[in-house]
Amino acid sequence: MADHQGTGWPLQNGHSGSLRSAESAGLGTPERSERYKWVALANTTLGITMATIDSSIMLIAMPDIFRGIHLNPLLPGNSFYLLWMILSFLIVSSVLVVSLGRLGDMYGRVKMYNLGFAIYTLASILLTIDWLTGGSGALYLVLMRVVQGIGAAFIVANSAAILTDAFPENQRGLALGINNVAGISGSFIGLVLGGILGPIDWRFVFLVSVPFGIAGTLWAYFKLEERGVRRRAHIDWIGNLTFALGLVLVMIGITYGIEPHGHSTMGWTGPAVLAELSGGVALLVAFLVIETKVAEPMFRLPLFRIRPFTAGVLSSFLSAVARGGLMFMLIIWLQGIWLPRHGYSFSRTPLWAGIYMLPLTAGFLLAGPISGVLSDRFGSRPFATGGMIGSAVGFVLLEVLPINFSYGLFALVLALMGLSMGAFASPNRAGVMNSLPPGDRGAGGGMNGTFQNSAQVLSIGIFFTLVILGLASTLPTSLVSGLTLQGVPSKVAASIAHLPPVSVLFAAFLGYNPMKVLLGPKVLRALPPSHQEKLVGRAFFPHLISAPFASGLHEAFTFAIIACLVAAVASFSRGKRYVHHATPAPGSRVAAPIPDQPAPGSRVAGSRVAASIPDQPAIAPPDPQAK
Repeated sequence: MADHQGTGWPLQNGHSGSLRSAESAGLGTPERSERYKWVALANTTLGITMATIDSSIMLIAMPDIFRGIHLNPLLPGNSFYLLWMILSFLIVSSVLVVSLGRLGDMYGRVKMYNLGFAIYTLASILLTIDWLTGGSGALYLVLMRVVQGIGAAFIVANSAAILTDAFPENQRGLALGINNVAGISGSFIGLVLGGILGPIDWRFVFLVSVPFGIAGTLWAYFKLEERGVRRRAHIDWIGNLTFALGLVLVMIGITYGIEPHGHSTMGWTGPAVLAELSGGVALLVAFLVIETKVAEPMFRLPLFRIRPFTAGVLSSFLSAVARGGLMFMLIIWLQGIWLPRHGYSFSRTPLWAGIYMLPLTAGFLLAGPISGVLSDRFGSRPFATGGMIGSAVGFVLLEVLPINFSYGLFALVLALMGLSMGAFASPNRAGVMNSLPPGDRGAGGGMNGTFQNSAQVLSIGIFFTLVILGLASTLPTSLVSGLTLQGVPSKVAASIAHLPPVSVLFAAFLGYNPMKVLLGPKVLRALPPSHQEKLVGRAFFPHLISAPFASGLHEAFTFAIIACLVAAVASFSRGKRYVHHATPAPGSRVAAPIPDQPAPGSRVAGSRVAASIPDQPAIAPPDPQAK
């Protein structure tokens, strides 16, 4: 079959979709392309940064939000709202990002991206007008966070593909590096913004996104252009449904697994959690089977035949597993223990926790663009692999730090981790996107995003589980001995000691001192004034939980070290630099691409070609037409 409009790409599966090159659309003049690529980078970086800021801004502002809607987060049952205000955004993004990337391949990446920016902005506006209080107000925020997550999923699913279409291959590492690092840094910037805006007015936490969202939506609508290959196809409804339901069930099971069940400190053995996890896994297995049978699958499994893609996705998943729970642990460490022990009032700990984590952000911002530029020249493997090894070293150093550390050492370790993770993130993302055929960049980028977002939720569940296990083994003894020393009746101390450890963990996470709530006014009034002051002061509770928290934290960091080292091995296995071209590069070797799966009864009329950089041992899928 003849090439369509001179792109070098044949029409696939008999569809007459809009396949056009930048040149055929009149967009390919060097001057215009040079201007456009920077417009695309600026706008998508704004979108990604805002989306990731909103993924974390609530972590620090949560105490102010709960006070604003008049809800006590420490009361039984209210931990549901705490978890879902945070995780609903991540879960929705994880579930939808593949489907929305696939829709971008089919109907236009810019069109889907623009729609996402508009949805995200509308949800940000709706979050600021919550007029309800108590559980109703919290449930409204959860639902609007779901809508906000849908908009963010549109943005995340298509931004990398838009950049890959706009930039030449020798600059994609720079572009994707800036975009990716800005996105990851946004999750840390959100901590500081939450700490600054929350005490002023909790609504500002959501309102801050609105002007940027409106400006970004209009800017994207008028300035971004469809420059990628577009392939019309039917939507895989069965695959979408089984994938979404399966992933949602697994993630719900993970979030409720860390909640207490009956007399157990956690709910992993509860019938509901077991049913959710087993049902979710069964649906995901069914999804994989479905994807091998349908003519136009949502999840393009043949892409995993490309070794650089598979290695990049696997290392991205493992990196997110190691990194996802880290932020929560650092917040608990700072807000619940270190800052109060160093004279900070509980009302001030949210802001200062964000500020003291800035070395991590600085490391990301410094290493990301530099490693992206260098990966354009030397390939992704050395930087991505080295970044994961450096991250493992950072976790080792965090593990050996005393719980009441010197901040200078803590800041250096955070800076090392930021530099290492930044050195990994940009080259790895560029390596993944460079390995994809142009027509599959939305779907492939979405698949990578889904693995990464899902890994963050999984990581949170693993980190919390390990820390709760550590607390459960030593916290009751610490509570009984500490409370009885201050004159608390042994019966009352024993009752408090048997409370679920997750309640103590959430109190530390929110920067609360729960002693006044746990003891109650009657018990406190019966104690001498000096003991009352000691129990509700800023040092007693942090000192009490320091050793039990450290026990669980070491287990969590050991897990992260292993995940980073395995990610380093996976990253190294990607091989040397590999770029998938729409047409063969002069003097390069040609590797067969992944064909579209033909519809029943149709004939694949041509195959796409990929070119590898000459020093790369080409690892590409076999051509099904080859004899």
